[in-house]
Amino acid sequence: MAQFQEMMRQQLESSMHAELEKLLDTTTGAEREVSKKDFEGFNNLFHRFLQVKGPSVEWSKIQRPPEDSIQPYDKIAVRGLPDNVANSLNKLVVVKLNGGLGTSMGCKGPKSLISVRNENTFLDLTVQQIEHLNKTYNTDVPLVLMNSFNTDEDTKKILQKYTHHRVKIHTFNQSRYPRVNKESLLPVSTNLSMTGQNAEGWYPPGHGDIYASFYNSGLLDHLITQGKEYIFVSNIDNLGATVDLHILHHLVSQPNGKRCEFVMEVTDKTRADVKGGTLIKYEGKLRLLEIAQVPKAHVDEFKSVSKFKIFNTNNLWISLPAIKRLQESNAMDMEIIVNPKTLDGGQNVIQLETAVGAAIKCFDNALGINVPRSRFLPVKTTSDLLLVMSNLYSLDAGSLTMSPKREFPTTPHVKLGSSFTKVQEYLTRFESIPDMLELDHLTVSGDVTFGKNVSLKGTVIIIANHGDRIDIPAGSMLENKIVSGNLRILDH
Repeated sequence: MAQFQEMMRQQLESSMHAELEKLLDTTTGAEREVSKKDFEGFNNLFHRFLQVKGPSVEWSKIQRPPEDSIQPYDKIAVRGLPDNVANSLNKLVVVKLNGGLGTSMGCKGPKSLISVRNENTFLDLTVQQIEHLNKTYNTDVPLVLMNSFNTDEDTKKILQKYTHHRVKIHTFNQSRYPRVNKESLLPVSTNLSMTGQNAEGWYPPGHGDIYASFYNSGLLDHLITQGKEYIFVSNIDNLGATVDLHILHHLVSQPNGKRCEFVMEVTDKTRADVKGGTLIKYEGKLRLLEIAQVPKAHVDEFKSVSKFKIFNTNNLWISLPAIKRLQESNAMDMEIIVNPKTLDGGQNVIQLETAVGAAIKCFDNALGINVPRSRFLPVKTTSDLLLVMSNLYSLDAGSLTMSPKREFPTTPHVKLGSSFTKVQEYLTRFESIPDMLELDHLTVSGDVTFGKNVSLKGTVIIIANHGDRIDIPAGSMLENKIVSGNLRILDH
């Protein structure tokens, strides 16, 4: 049986290899060379995918991480900062994951170009933050964007507007991998072009691809020769992911033999975060456990806030020389995420992906730091957008901070219905963003619009039934109210 399985595996691998060679033969020159490098990475992933049997973790082997492997942020911040903050900053590079499109929010093009606050896009705010650091401390912290083939062209066009800002901006491209037919396990594309039916045949393979594509681009070596030692990596849509000087100082002040090569910022789990990856101890190493790796029988246990108390924010601090060492010794080991998709024509395909945080187990002296929730402020939906556009936050040099006028440090729970999903439609439904300083919970469903200077407090639920429309009048103050179909306002 085992022999037969091995034979089948070898046959699948050689078929895949032959198909990839055919694809390479459809182009020449630089494009062929780039694709050849991409396919080497894909072949490695495909080979591992065929070897995997069953779940990648044995539940009985999972242990809680040791106390000292996840440090509270306060313990690191209490040490204070040195006089020469500039020395630490000059060893740092900020990397933003910029491969995603704004399609889930109804926008064309890169998500980083959506306006989030006072006409500033995610990218504008990032540039402002780093420029502020460079001016304040007279440093040279560069910004690196990891683009994908979906975002590269549009992003490069927009970068021209930052030429006079005090931030050096570099870009490199994520790999482009072929989507694979779920049944035949062969590529669905017939050539390397990105047009017509072939456009659906390709995907960027998750942010775990950062290590190989950063290394292959030559940029990693270039930054090391400039004396850079650490990268701070985060999703470009996480507005809480600003450079933290205390974490940076903690990293660069360690003695050489004890240098921490990888820090993952984690934060306390709430009911909204039950699907987020968590840190565990597994076979003696600190390891990221994602929900996709959890056996079905244990999913509820994984989601429990009592057993797994923290989750990964995807704010990561990683040693550049360590990435180089692991890439060159082929020792970067990340679990494979199999992502099933259905193409427009109904064809079922799979994408093989990896997650950047999964490599934590490969690095020496890896550490989790339990940071305040304020460092995790992702904007994935228009509900999140409403929060960051409101008076709950003030904007200073590209950074959002919660208003001191809010009595509770937690953000309100906001749930906007399907009429608000697309940014353009969402914007037409608010004449101005409501005052939300005292809001705990907001649910809006159906055809609802808000006039100017509306104030929302406590728990507010607004539900317009099908065919009805609710216009909240200008200047209204709703506190603990349920507003339903025919605009009856009831006490909640």
